[in-house]
Amino acid sequence: MLGKVLVHDRRGRRVSGIIVEAEAYIGEDDPACHAASGLTPRNAPLYGSPGRAYVYLNYGLHYLVNAVTEAEGVPAAILIRALVPYEGLDLMQRRRPGVPVERLCAGPGNLTKALGIDLRHNTLDLATGAVRLEDHGFAVGEVTYSPRIGIRVGIDRLWRATGALVLPA
Repeated sequence: MLGKVLVHDRRGRRVSGIIVEAEAYIGEDDPACHAASGLTPRNAPLYGSPGRAYVYLNYGLHYLVNAVTEAEGVPAAILIRALVPYEGLDLMQRRRPGVPVERLCAGPGNLTKALGIDLRHNTLDLATGAVRLEDHGFAVGEVTYSPRIGIRVGIDRLWRATGALVLPA
């Protein structure tokens, strides 16, 4: 997913960012995955079709967006953690006033606020929905893998991927 573009089209306005950081959450045996406690109404999208959005409210404060990745019935998703702003910078700045451009989409809650993503986008098809992933041919440099952050369990897994965007010369 690194180098892909997360897009939100709404009311004729388009905002997007290039994915530069993501984290994996895989299965009921992953203590940090929402599926660790089994199927619930909240985590049902994790068990659904791959290529769908799984959006949830984290700690009652921030919406987080994930891409469901495995076959139906196999709960797994990739949390989109950081973007490089690409399109709709003016709208992102209105949604996050006073925040420097390089921090607009730094962190999973920040990027959903900048892009206007919330629970209405849960279960959308990420290929065709208003919130979707596109391939614009961007490349990332060397990818580094590290422990997931912002959680207390499952931190032994090197499932956080980060890559710097490689801009064309």
